Amino acid sequence: MRLFLLTTITMIAFAANSILNRLAVDSGAIDPASFAILRILSGAVVLTAMVLLRGRRVPILAPRRLIGAGSLTLYMIGFSWSYLTLEAGLGALVLFGVVQLSIFAIAALTGTPPLARQLAGAAIAFAGLVWVLWPSGPVVVDRTGLLLMVLAGIGWAIYTLEGRKESDALAGTAANFCVASPLVALGALVIPVATTITAPGIALAVLSGAVTSGMGYALWYSLVPRYAPSLVAIIQLAVPVIALIAGTVLLGEQASLRLVFGTVLVLGGIALAVSKSRASRSERATSR
Repeated sequence: MRLFLLTTITMIAFAANSILNRLAVDSGAIDPASFAILRILSGAVVLTAMVLLRGRRVPILAPRRLIGAGSLTLYMIGFSWSYLTLEAGLGALVLFGVVQLSIFAIAALTGTPPLARQLAGAAIAFAGLVWVLWPSGPVVVDRTGLLLMVLAGIGWAIYTLEGRKESDALAGTAANFCVASPLVALGALVIPVATTITAPGIALAVLSGAVTSGMGYALWYSLVPRYAPSLVAIIQLAVPVIALIAGTVLLGEQASLRLVFGTVLVLGGIALAVSKSRASRSERATSR
């Protein structure tokens, strides 16, 4: 029950990132690049302070930081810049589809391929996500935006699985944020965009970085080792649905039967995948 509760809180934090991003960027309060830089920088400051206050060190120079911080940078840059040209719903489908495929592929190559029921659950959940997010009008796909979102999905998949190696989730996340901060800032120079910064935009970016990203990612790193690799991809399919539901409550967006049916499919698929995992653990325990 505790694992379920913490996982739910983490998925809500991830969905809140989407809401905060939309509130800040879509309103014109801040540009995507500035939002991404302030988001990761504020996360680095808060997480580092938390680690130091506990008398621990931030392992910035650890060799695994190359993969952890590198994949986080790839995700941050790809995610933020892709939405300049990619429609939000289609972008979410690409992101979570690539995350699933990447984690499944990495898991298979490392000797832990997804089980049949996990694949079935993933298919059902993703079908629900397509049902909810597929654009109602003509689909126009910008190739640059699509490529950036694919890279973001690969980055997040690697970052997620890298969390299985962190012995200290909070310190590891703080170190990743610290190393990734200048890299994301450098990305703003490589992919320049018009700069717009206002006080509300700064506040939303800092809130996203310090709370829903920084603390949310640290919590996620503490939970990832407790799930089979394939399950961490499937569980995250709940994030866009939570964001849409939050949008209807907080942003006054219209709810629809499409959202209701899609939500049932997503949650049903996740439940199917997770229930198999629990059954497998019980069977292994009995056999011992």
